Amino acid sequence: MTPIRLAKPGDAEAIAAFANGAFTHTFGHIYDPADLASFLADWNPPERVRAQIASDDHDIALVRNDAGAILGYIKMGPLDFELPKGQPTDSAVELHQLYVAEAAKGTGVAAALMDWGIDWARARAAILYLSVFTENDRAQAFYRRYGFYDVGRNAFRVGNHIDEDRFFRLDL
Repeated sequence: MTPIRLAKPGDAEAIAAFANGAFTHTFGHIYDPADLASFLADWNPPERVRAQIASDDHDIALVRNDAGAILGYIKMGPLDFELPKGQPTDSAVELHQLYVAEAAKGTGVAAALMDWGIDWARARAAILYLSVFTENDRAQAFYRRYGFYDVGRNAFRVGNHIDEDRFFRLDL
């Protein structure tokens, strides 16, 4: 069993650094360095993470190794993007981020965090949405295994670069 715990305010800096590192490792090669730096500066700063941890609307769950290093985390909360026409927003929540360290991929960390996130969503809503990069086939396959399905396009801006993400939905 993978031990999961809720993040505390003191975890904010480590979560922000982990998120920036995971995003850069996975997607950094796509972007102009100035666009990437601009995005990362505003995307997940420690003060925003700390506010989300303190919020009644968000929860962040972590998995750490025996030495205390973050192996992965999931951030759950209210919707913060505009969905495609026709997608219901009543009784809906969002999986904002799910990141796992490279060394922890394939070890069950992502599955444990996803199970936790789905349970979190079921206790609060009838629909769970997320956004995933169109070219991230591994993540899309992972989400599809849980029953998520594609419901439309999402423009995702990184500096001056605009990617196409896909909205995925899970009916709970």
